Amino acid sequence: MDIAPGRLDHGGVPHIDLPGLPGIAGLLTRYPLTARPLNELAQTLLRGPSPLTPGERETIAAYVSERNECGFCAGTHGAVARYLLDREGRAAGEATQDPRMRALLAIAEKVRQDGRNVAAEDVARAREHGADDRAVHDTVLIAAAFSMFNRYVDGLATVALPSPEAYEGHARHLAENGYLTPRPADLPQPVSVERWTPADRRPVVPPRTPWPRSSKA
Repeated sequence: MDIAPGRLDHGGVPHIDLPGLPGIAGLLTRYPLTARPLNELAQTLLRGPSPLTPGERETIAAYVSERNECGFCAGTHGAVARYLLDREGRAAGEATQDPRMRALLAIAEKVRQDGRNVAAEDVARAREHGADDRAVHDTVLIAAAFSMFNRYVDGLATVALPSPEAYEGHARHLAENGYLTPRPADLPQPVSVERWTPADRRPVVPPRTPWPRSSKA
């Protein structure tokens, strides 16, 4: 699934004054008071104790972000997921074809649309494939939280990273250090406001993640 460009063209300039950093990086830098709890939430959801591995949780975050057409979040977390799954000894395609993950992604899909769409049958299907209550809980919370992150990033018209390689470098830092470690000065490269163009608002399509054709198990 390709990531669609932004539905609206805002002329390549964020809606508010931000430093020349792409995606959520500029928002977190500009507003440190909200940055801390947001980073702590991401760290807890994606690296804290869970029956789901970090790679699986990043996969859910990337899936929701891609379905929400948030190029920055989908590119970043898709790359983090691939990095972590490889370290866990699994390919991205293998992880997304796992029956338990397929059932959990089906729940995540419904959550990102409207939480009330999740039915008892969806949860029962996940349980049939080995998901416990905590796995279902974590899936729902990750899907809900990343829908919020996606809307935060896109609602303020932040810019995308300049290349697929930039996603990989940023992802490596997040995979190895988590969300509470300050970003190294060279990841990702700042974008000069003077050089922003409408193309900068359009996400660079990162390497495609092989999501299942149907989210039903």
